[in-house]
Amino acid sequence: METPHRISFVLRAIKDVVFEDRPIPQLRNDHEVRVHVSQTGICGSDVHYWQRGRIGDFVLNSPIILGHESSGVVVETGSKVTNLKVGDRVAIEPGVPCRRCDYCRSGSYGLCNDTIFAATPPWDGTLAKYYTVASDYCYKIPDHMDMEEAAMVEPVSVAVQICKVADLRANQTVVVFGAGPIGLLSQAVAKVSGARKVIAVDISAARLEFAKGFAADGTFLPPRAEEDVDPIAHSEKIASLIKEQFELGEGADVVLECTGAEPCIQAGINVARKGATYVQAGMGKENVVFPITTACIRALTIKGSIRYSTGCYPNAVHLVASGKVDVKKLITNRFKFEEAEKAFELVKAAQEGVFKVVIEGVQ
Repeated sequence: METPHRISFVLRAIKDVVFEDRPIPQLRNDHEVRVHVSQTGICGSDVHYWQRGRIGDFVLNSPIILGHESSGVVVETGSKVTNLKVGDRVAIEPGVPCRRCDYCRSGSYGLCNDTIFAATPPWDGTLAKYYTVASDYCYKIPDHMDMEEAAMVEPVSVAVQICKVADLRANQTVVVFGAGPIGLLSQAVAKVSGARKVIAVDISAARLEFAKGFAADGTFLPPRAEEDVDPIAHSEKIASLIKEQFELGEGADVVLECTGAEPCIQAGINVARKGATYVQAGMGKENVVFPITTACIRALTIKGSIRYSTGCYPNAVHLVASGKVDVKKLITNRFKFEEAEKAFELVKAAQEGVFKVVIEGVQ
């Protein structure tokens, strides 16, 4: 009798994606579960691997299944699994660390060098009928939450981590650069965390309009730089305009940079008050011109944020389940599994009216 198969959406090489039949994945140990994937959101990193084949040290050297923002139903459990049973609906945390290194033991498991992370070379992702994962990296969702919301727990967790890295406190003023999915969710989590004023900055008027109805208290569309104007001087001007318009005094308490765009990074450092915290979450060009003297003189705390750490996923499940972060508003486009490539093309086009694209699982 031949092995049963599952359809998978596979990245074979740069700009080369195909549907393939793959064997049903077997549990690798007694603590794993096999999940029938229900919904998968597309992330910029998935598109990045498809178009460029690498992100930093992670390089595509062999085919991988794409996708990592997923929800599903447990269909098989290992003999030592106690937290889940067959039929449970779950949000899948896509990165399982080694649990033994110093990073893992300190709770910063997102930094573990031996993490098995879905759709990060060389590991397969979740755009397939089934996915196997450690049972404690699946989070049971309440009955009133649907599978699209459960898939959206992943980007919410990224935003929870960004605000955690920022050590965001009640009554602070927060400026967020970017009104894409992660920028919008960071604005929402900042607001839920008690921020007094959250300002969204983006070059798209349509995205800012959306941000205003989502979580931001105010929005700012930066003026274009005039010809021959020094970029740093222009970023200082933008920072001054933001401080003035939103009565931020010397500047924001917290700056969350969710674009990776050089002008936003420069404006972000300049809009921060003395002693503020600046968090870099967006990834664009690998190297940028950075206002380092300003950062020194203002005694800024500058941090990078990646993925999630202890507590982020359960917190994100709660924020979505309680309605405090309304992820449904962000889903603008839905596709069947066999339309996966079309879905990826749409995300790649980066149209300002497209926020989150989700792909239905294989039935």
